[in-house]
Amino acid sequence: MIGSPPPLLDLLALSTDEYALIVERLGREPTEVELGMFGSMWSEHCGYKNSRPLLKLFPTSAPWVLQGPGENAGVVDIGDGLAVALKMESHNHPSAVEPFQGAATGVGGIVRDIFTMGARPIAILDALRFGPLDSSRNRHLFHGVVHGISSYGNCIGVPTVGGDIAFASCYNGNPVVNAMAVGVMPHARITRARASGIGSALILVGSDTGRDGIHGASGLASRELSEEREDQRPTVQVGNPFLEKLLIEACLGVLDERAAYVVGLQDLGAAGITSAAVELAARGGVGVEIDVSLVPRRESGMTAYDVMLSESQERMLLVVRAGAEAQAMAFFQKWGLTSAVIGRVTDDGRVRVHDVVQVHCDVPAHLLADAPTYRRTGVRPPHCDRLAAIDLGALPAESDCGAALRALLAHPNIACKRLVYSQYDHSVQTNTLLGPGDGDAAVLRIKGTDRAIALAADCVARYCYLEPYQGGAIAIAEVCRNVASVGARPLAITDCLNFGNPERPEIYYQLEQCIRGMADACRALGVPVVSGNVSLYNETAGQAVYPTPMVGAIGLMTDAENRMGAAFREDRDIIALLGDGEECLGGSLYLEVRQGLTGGRLPALDLEAEARLHRLLHAVAQARILHSCHDVSEGGLGVALAESAILGGRGARVQLQSGAERREVGLFAEGQSRAVVSLAEDDWEALRGLAAREDVACRRIGVVGGDRLIVEGAIDEAIEHLTEIWRNGLGRAAAGIESVA
Repeated sequence: MIGSPPPLLDLLALSTDEYALIVERLGREPTEVELGMFGSMWSEHCGYKNSRPLLKLFPTSAPWVLQGPGENAGVVDIGDGLAVALKMESHNHPSAVEPFQGAATGVGGIVRDIFTMGARPIAILDALRFGPLDSSRNRHLFHGVVHGISSYGNCIGVPTVGGDIAFASCYNGNPVVNAMAVGVMPHARITRARASGIGSALILVGSDTGRDGIHGASGLASRELSEEREDQRPTVQVGNPFLEKLLIEACLGVLDERAAYVVGLQDLGAAGITSAAVELAARGGVGVEIDVSLVPRRESGMTAYDVMLSESQERMLLVVRAGAEAQAMAFFQKWGLTSAVIGRVTDDGRVRVHDVVQVHCDVPAHLLADAPTYRRTGVRPPHCDRLAAIDLGALPAESDCGAALRALLAHPNIACKRLVYSQYDHSVQTNTLLGPGDGDAAVLRIKGTDRAIALAADCVARYCYLEPYQGGAIAIAEVCRNVASVGARPLAITDCLNFGNPERPEIYYQLEQCIRGMADACRALGVPVVSGNVSLYNETAGQAVYPTPMVGAIGLMTDAENRMGAAFREDRDIIALLGDGEECLGGSLYLEVRQGLTGGRLPALDLEAEARLHRLLHAVAQARILHSCHDVSEGGLGVALAESAILGGRGARVQLQSGAERREVGLFAEGQSRAVVSLAEDDWEALRGLAAREDVACRRIGVVGGDRLIVEGAIDEAIEHLTEIWRNGLGRAAAGIESVA
């Protein structure tokens, strides 16, 4: 008979039904330490209770995929015996409570996921969402998060090369802080987080264990935020980037000797020693025994519960063959790192935790690792159909397209992000060929080869709010288009799915439909999902964030010299528009900025047309016939033209040639599967031929030159003026100054 559920349940975000299931599976009531471990491992953050069944919809395999979901990061082959590891994760709730440390430790955690696989981290991307910057609270979050990312990334010597930042009122008090990391390694150094070898030692290396982060996975990241955050500060971890730098070098060094003694490697993130030990055991089909008295601590009076659930940062757990413990620990000592044998691998499949003689936990590893899952029934939110039915044709016509363009360029979603990326070292390691602001994706050389990789992160969450399925598909299409626009072939996807409370049917509908849209787009574009993260319960006072399935993409160039930037480069170059996506203002930023409306039917997305455009962009990059390429996205054709002109410091004269009756539709509609390119007159016929081969519309729309952006009959603006507005838009907003556009 089960006694009264312990009061600890609420702190652990476990339901009474889940507690009953634990008792049923154990055949007894759990100890306090066992309950804490179940709470962490069965939390939404670690156990993916509401998302795991849906994630099976994603395609995850391809001939170039060496490791798909299920490990710390995905791994793809890039040729020449080399592989790239990639992963994206969230640190939303910690960043809402303590923005600097929340964001900083988010970077530290994602970087550990990369070198845990055996890869040297070479790039970070940040994908951020905040409430409008006219709020002092949102400005505090914005500055704190950016400072945290820059501080940690700069200190560990990994460049932050790109990302995505946007603002909307639904993120008030609940920012989305996603970090993506990428690393390179030889195939031979790929490492898995699996324990094996009965008697092998569990060696904890890195920071001493403190009380920071206890209940971070269960009590903070797996439930809605409260308005009063002061009591949640202890659940936010504190980072030490200089220690992480030592861990990077030491762990990669020890892995080069792994044939001798390293069996497996796991970082300590959410749920600390509990998660690391349980995952190592469960994946390896073995058991582990841990003596918490052997764990180095930096605080006195810590209990077994504290030690097992601490999320202190910069710690790694190695599985080392019996007899090689001294050799491994001597290696770490050379790097000035503390290490200790805290347990052993056993043959019975159980996780045992004791403190000298007192047993605190004795549970089968698979019970802890196998959280219950929930397949819910979603309900379509009423706003989707209501907003889609708005008659956009009945809205007043735009009276001043020049003013509309200026307003869009000043908007923080579009304005130059130099205020952010100037705080990042994006050239350390000397791999960055295209960095922030240079093109639609970052491009990094792969040293020792002619190859390069392209990296991008993107999501227009407004689309997902209006139509979740289509918004999810567009998120995949656009991030792959970003990668293709710099000349790379899209290879794989990592993602971070940020949603509200999945127990609400309307939120679950958003989650399921976004995933279905993403999965269908991945199949159509030939890009598998190789890793990712899910962050649910992103709500404050019942207000959920927009469904925000942030997507990161990697693309491959066999020749780094084929890269393309977004800036117009030469006067008298032809300007052409590739693709013929539907011209429709539904869901556009223009509607929000100029009409105060978030709504309308989204433009259609033809995934076959999108795939053809990607093939064309890759082909023209290999042929080296373009001087610039910039995809058409938020703000439409007008903003794409203005950005290419601003980046190049050159004007342009354009004839719209739009089929739309109203000028603002042709200029600011966010129709998909399009790109603006520039090229020399001599290469025009070659472009037309390649476009015809791929069945992609190719229209000559203008010419580069002069000092003004002129769209005949609609816009006549000085490039110098547009540049000032675009460069200062975010800075003015972040300082609480009203736009002068």
